Amino acid sequence: MNFPTAVRTAAGFAAVCLLTTCAAMSPVSEKPDLNGTAWVLSALPGQSLLAESTPTLRFEGGRASGTDGCNRYTAPYTATASTLEIGPKGASTQMACPPPVMKHATAFMSALMQARGYRLTADKLELVTADGAVLATFAAQSQSLGGTSWNVTGYNNGKQAVVSVLTGTSLTMVFTGDGKVGGSAGCNRYTATYTSEGPRITFGPPAATRMMCVQPDGVMEQEQRFLKALETAATAHFEGDRLELRTAEGQLAVMLTKAAAG
Repeated sequence: MNFPTAVRTAAGFAAVCLLTTCAAMSPVSEKPDLNGTAWVLSALPGQSLLAESTPTLRFEGGRASGTDGCNRYTAPYTATASTLEIGPKGASTQMACPPPVMKHATAFMSALMQARGYRLTADKLELVTADGAVLATFAAQSQSLGGTSWNVTGYNNGKQAVVSVLTGTSLTMVFTGDGKVGGSAGCNRYTATYTSEGPRITFGPPAATRMMCVQPDGVMEQEQRFLKALETAATAHFEGDRLELRTAEGQLAVMLTKAAAG
């Protein structure tokens, strides 16, 4: 075979390669998986975001769940690289909220149910219709505890029940970036160490000051039960401005809301 013939043959092979088998060998860009991601609503076309309402969306184990800003919801979802469908069979709690919150929640849930596709980056998720119109936009939910402050709203009392914090008391948790947590246990100040990796979290035995409080009634028992519940926590789940610490068996250990800045 002379040189010109070899060049023509090679060129012909390259053309065939591009049109057939070699195309299959080219790397294909795959859309990141939704499973295990968590999101906070950042925009809803035609609706203004409400300070008192923080809708969220989490994809895990074939289910989409979160809060619509008033009620909690859960529904199955199916997703491919180009499609997404949430529902149709789902369930939600049935609390009543102020009319503006209920209106916003209804619009949010309607957007979820209409979704037929999505666009996903590391820090943004858009739910879209079949023709690409944006239904809702979400920002990635922060999963970092370091530098955050929280108010405890409920804790496991060790009797298979989650109870609210006593009126007139304040239970807090402040996480530092170097593995320490502390705050008020209702009467005394406490400190402890913590380690976290993904959703997993472990707290070391807390140390506390030794004041005795008599008011309100039950404050010292609350303190002991809260610190004990803290030690049972095995996972941390973020949802908007809420944080749930759960045991290895999935039971609620401590419920918290993010403290106001400043």
